[in-house]
Amino acid sequence: MLKTTDLMIALMIALLPSFLLAESSVWKVSKGEQFLYIGGTCHVLRLTDYPLPKEFDSAYAASDTLVFEIDPAAAQDPAFAMQLLAKASYTDGRNLKSVLSAETYQALAAQCLKSGLPIEMLDNIKPGMVMMMLMMQELSKAGVSQEGVDMHYYALGLKDNKPVQSLETPEFQINLITTMGDGMEDELVRYGLEDLAHMKELFDQLIGAWRAGDLAEIEALFISDMQDYPELYAAMLADRNRSWIPQIEAFLKSPEVEFVLVGVAHAASEDGILQLLKEQGYSVESVK
Repeated sequence: MLKTTDLMIALMIALLPSFLLAESSVWKVSKGEQFLYIGGTCHVLRLTDYPLPKEFDSAYAASDTLVFEIDPAAAQDPAFAMQLLAKASYTDGRNLKSVLSAETYQALAAQCLKSGLPIEMLDNIKPGMVMMMLMMQELSKAGVSQEGVDMHYYALGLKDNKPVQSLETPEFQINLITTMGDGMEDELVRYGLEDLAHMKELFDQLIGAWRAGDLAEIEALFISDMQDYPELYAAMLADRNRSWIPQIEAFLKSPEVEFVLVGVAHAASEDGILQLLKEQGYSVESVK
């Protein structure tokens, strides 16, 4: 079953802890004397999710440079939001009513009314973006109102004058978000509505798995279902992970120590960046 939460959190991402395992979502990657840290992040949090696991602070303190999926400064630029909304809007005469079945459209309209986002205001916006907006609205009701791990360390880095680098451009991520679910709009909305009905429970699981660094649980939550849709899985995770490996290898060759912060789903599965780095001969160990 395709879960919208899987898709969105593959961008916004993160993730019950078995605290007895004493693992974390921070890993040290090394070969010889060269090393860097990779932190699997959750992009949005609740106030009660702070303080963050101490392993993140340790990696931050030991690092010279911060690396994010995209430059947070660009993501905070109002121009980014304007470009995202423009590309997420239909300009060819289509709308939600024309791309969705009547049954799915009515179910979506009911959820929009419940969430306080009348569907009439959203009719020209693509389903993937509509579901993301609804998800954020429901998460906000559940107390998920804090900036996540990435922005926390970005703010610290600004204060400490740490250089910032990125793995992707804002344009790449805008295209990724706005093409999500193309050709499978009805399924995207139907399964997304199912997840919205128990969003709080899903987020609890998400945070638990992230805190524990439980990659098996993260894979079960976010990746297994998505693999039933190979094109979507490739675009959202597998292809991006592979494209990041040469950049991470270049960081490893620099004299600086980098702290690479990416959504934690990118660390899990056989296509995750940790496994890909192991295949290239790097040592990967959990920071405890």
